[in-house]
Amino acid sequence: MGAADRLGEMGMGNHYSLHNDNTSTCSGGGSSTLIFTYGTLKHGFSNHTLLQDMMASGDAAFLGLCRTANQLPLVCGPYRVPFLLNFHGRGHPVSGELYSVSPRALARMDDLEGVTRGHYERLPVRVVLIQEEEEEDHDPLPIEAEAYYAHSTYAEALWKRNGEKGYHCYSEKEAKGYVKRKDRAQHLSFLDQIQLFLSSPSPPPPDLHPIAAADVATTASK
Repeated sequence: MGAADRLGEMGMGNHYSLHNDNTSTCSGGGSSTLIFTYGTLKHGFSNHTLLQDMMASGDAAFLGLCRTANQLPLVCGPYRVPFLLNFHGRGHPVSGELYSVSPRALARMDDLEGVTRGHYERLPVRVVLIQEEEEEDHDPLPIEAEAYYAHSTYAEALWKRNGEKGYHCYSEKEAKGYVKRKDRAQHLSFLDQIQLFLSSPSPPPPDLHPIAAADVATTASK
């Protein structure tokens, strides 16, 4: 079953057609972008409410569970925030979810991920729908999408800070200790938090990074 057939199976065959690049086309003529989510935008995580709002307004559609076609590092930074690193061939194939989003929805996601502020970069990624992979007799063709990667200005340091080891998936286990934005140190910018995490000399414990633990303790004492 091909990617276009998969869309049809989900009731969207008359509304979307996949291109060889990272876009799909709506029946009304508008162009949507395919986005691979691997962290807190996924089902069951704190930022998924944004996608729920966009799906309710018709600005986003869930296309299926997927994984990256290539190995990529998935690591955690301060407050157990997940980061995909644009280092192909390192790490593991990363599991996530694939969405088609409208230009309006894409702008909201760019703002959430701080694209213009140097937090994340939206760059190409190749993914394979997991159901296709299980059903096909041969390897399914990768789909060209986009993902939010850690910005290149700190990505290499973040990889080294994590001992050059990545995760297959950002699950509840990896997210243990995650701190929502409203509960983080408000006097520090996101990039300040990154630099503080990177400059910490001790390696992160297996379940909780030091900066997240300290912030949780501070919040709990208030």
